[in-house]
Amino acid sequence: MKRFYAFFIVLCFVSAFGIRNGETATGTTAPPTVPAYDIDKIVKDLPDGQRWIKHMEEELLPFWTMKTALGNPVGGFPTYRANDGSLVDPNNLPPEYKAAMAGGLCGLVDQSKQDYVRVHARQTFGYGIAFQMTGKEEYLDHMKAGVDYFRKNAIDKNGGAYSYKENGVWGPASPERTSQDMAYALSGIGFYYYLTRDEDVLPDILKIKNYIFETYFDKELGLLKWVNKDSKSKVCGDENTTSQRELVAQLDQVYAYMTWLTPSLPEPYQTEWKKDLHKVATIMMEQFFSEKYGFFWGRITSSATKKIGEPHTDFGHSIKTLWLIYQIGKYTNDMALVNFGKENAIRLIDVAYDPYTGSWTKRFDANGVLDYDKEWWSLDELDQTTATISLVDPSYARYLVKTYDYWFTYMIDQKYKEAWHYVDGKTNKPVLKYPKQHSWKNFLHTSEHALVGYMTTQQLKGKPITLYYAFKDKKSTDFIHPYFYAGKVTHITQIGNVYKVEIQDLR
Repeated sequence: MKRFYAFFIVLCFVSAFGIRNGETATGTTAPPTVPAYDIDKIVKDLPDGQRWIKHMEEELLPFWTMKTALGNPVGGFPTYRANDGSLVDPNNLPPEYKAAMAGGLCGLVDQSKQDYVRVHARQTFGYGIAFQMTGKEEYLDHMKAGVDYFRKNAIDKNGGAYSYKENGVWGPASPERTSQDMAYALSGIGFYYYLTRDEDVLPDILKIKNYIFETYFDKELGLLKWVNKDSKSKVCGDENTTSQRELVAQLDQVYAYMTWLTPSLPEPYQTEWKKDLHKVATIMMEQFFSEKYGFFWGRITSSATKKIGEPHTDFGHSIKTLWLIYQIGKYTNDMALVNFGKENAIRLIDVAYDPYTGSWTKRFDANGVLDYDKEWWSLDELDQTTATISLVDPSYARYLVKTYDYWFTYMIDQKYKEAWHYVDGKTNKPVLKYPKQHSWKNFLHTSEHALVGYMTTQQLKGKPITLYYAFKDKKSTDFIHPYFYAGKVTHITQIGNVYKVEIQDLR
């Protein structure tokens, strides 16, 4: 609390007296100053690329390579597992699930026998990242099993994909599915195409993407809708309405599949998707951004939802949106988007950093007080955006020296592996009423964090980046993209079905 009031007093002082950069409190102009950073030391202090490989293989994957993680049949990945990796028995809940139910978090651990497609797709995606970082085909095999299961079971022949399976039945009815769930359904199969260029799966990807934009885009509102029919979800307390105007309905189209998949698509789809990326980026910038606060409203349904402390109005969603707008601006040669994303991301990074813990804060709560608790995915997004900015301005890696250390030290379950969902910002201890795997938490964010950390660190240290692909034919090597970055391919080695690719000049 003291940290907030110190910040608040300084902020009020600056606002009241109109002090600008280069001015003193008396109004006289002082020479502008630029902080001097020892870039060489900052870069030296970053964990090297091998630390990120170790993180993937020793601190993340053990949780996802247990037999219980792989499903029965293999590829039918389960939604719910306990912190030790065991399957959840609804009749004998593990302690963390009991704590979640008692703590009002039943929406995360709902025991209605639902297995979620979004969770399945996130795990499929994670195995793809594991393969790309290590070249080990067993992870590609897990991914392929997930893709095959998805294609056989979760695609609705009438359009789109299902959201969940309950008691062996896929649902819900098409109008009740959220556009966010539709987006994440493409994460696994989309990343599989990125790694393989397997033309057999491309029609499924295109059909679902087209279904989303044709079914959910509201021309009158100029945005993607949340649902097409009001419904009360079977998950406790979860109600979906057609009046909802949600940031994530837009954001997760570009995050869950479009931004990193678009550069790998053949024409004319690549050009078409770039147009849609630009459209969605513009929607988020023009409709959801708060000029007053410098971040995005999570929901603009009414004036009552456009307040700090509301769901999804936080640093994680805002920094992710700015990161993607920045990337989309570069894809589409729109400098207005590039500058908007970069400049506002830099401002938010400076606000969100907590020097006392060497980590990131979560948001401002409804009273305007900084929330110092740590939620795994939000830390990942802040790290990834800061790492991307560091490719342009290496001084921003000064934050990463501390935040990476915090991540490795406090956010990882050292016994059973993977990241904790939630860590108390005062004690740096995990909050155990949030399980490590549930209806929203899976492998996607932590695997992406490892990949981006690896690539950007290697670039900052002036070392080559080694990534692995499994292209179906050699001609695909002409269109290699390191996730949604660009880079210079310096060497390609084919080892059986695997292509080992060395890349420099990540940008």
